[in-house]
Amino acid sequence: MDKNYIVTKSNTLITCGYDLSLQEQKIILTLASMVQPNDTEFKEYEFKIKDFMELLDIKDKSKYMEIPKLTKELMKKVFEIRDGKKIIQLAWLCSAVYEIGTGTVTLKFDSNLKPYMLELKELYTSYKLENVLSLKSKYSIRFYEILKSNSFKKVIQIELEDLKNMVGAKEKSYSVYQNFKNKVVNVAVKEINFKTDISFDFEEVKTGRKVTSIKFSIKQNKTSRNEMAVTTETIKGQQTIDDIANIQLVKSIINNINDDGAMTIFNVAGGDIELIRDKYNVVSKMKDINNLTGAMLDAIKKNWTHKEITGRTFNNFEPRKKSARQLYLEEQCLLGYATEEERKELDEMIG
Repeated sequence: MDKNYIVTKSNTLITCGYDLSLQEQKIILTLASMVQPNDTEFKEYEFKIKDFMELLDIKDKSKYMEIPKLTKELMKKVFEIRDGKKIIQLAWLCSAVYEIGTGTVTLKFDSNLKPYMLELKELYTSYKLENVLSLKSKYSIRFYEILKSNSFKKVIQIELEDLKNMVGAKEKSYSVYQNFKNKVVNVAVKEINFKTDISFDFEEVKTGRKVTSIKFSIKQNKTSRNEMAVTTETIKGQQTIDDIANIQLVKSIINNINDDGAMTIFNVAGGDIELIRDKYNVVSKMKDINNLTGAMLDAIKKNWTHKEITGRTFNNFEPRKKSARQLYLEEQCLLGYATEEERKELDEMIG
């Protein structure tokens, strides 16, 4: 398995609705990356089970038998493609053969997938396997493929129910839009924008007060994930990859905020991106703010609304002054030197 291998799928296959777990998707996409452009038939591909365990982040060697369970369940997953008046029901794999004592498994795609993966001439999408291997949400992988297949359009609009069906968001809780937005869409923004070769933002389209579709703006990421990590590590040596992603997500919402301010706002909001977006919408209506971070923190803590900030300006907004102790603690936390007690002390100061 090589993360630089290319996955190629027809856009019809990418945008049809199916629901696979994160691990099942990684198995299918790794297998797809083994298919060569000039193949006319699906071949049998042999993998070492230890490589699959690494791919699926199964660290406990005693769970060796998790792989056969996964492939068995995967072979039961049937999905549908609509072709004119036809509804075509398909399976992903036709076989999974385990060689006892060799630690290998041989997988083969179902032959009925040939029109959607072999000898493609038009309306298909290709991308490096590495773009999806680092994603932690099964929905992020589906979002990536759907947006990647439409990246040449720059902007696309998808009906909300169609989108849910495409990414396999069938949980009952996702019938509430806010749950779908927070747990699926916002997670995809955070992961895809930082870890892949594309980035996107979105805009809700409403019919009356109800969100009925989402408009996506898609861009190419100019800097690769590894280059971004190295660059940021040079500047902020002690920040984790997740910290960097959180900072970038906040900065995509709030204009002219620095890294420290973005991280503080993210933490005070408890990582609730929708809350940050809502309060920035309130704060941005104020006039002449000279302490944007301070205003955002107050907006979050005091639950400001549009009505409450009417007429507020820079002159009647008093940012809270930081003590020498707070400045010291913030510096220790930023550099990664703070003890657990110091972190708790700073949390109490921030409130």
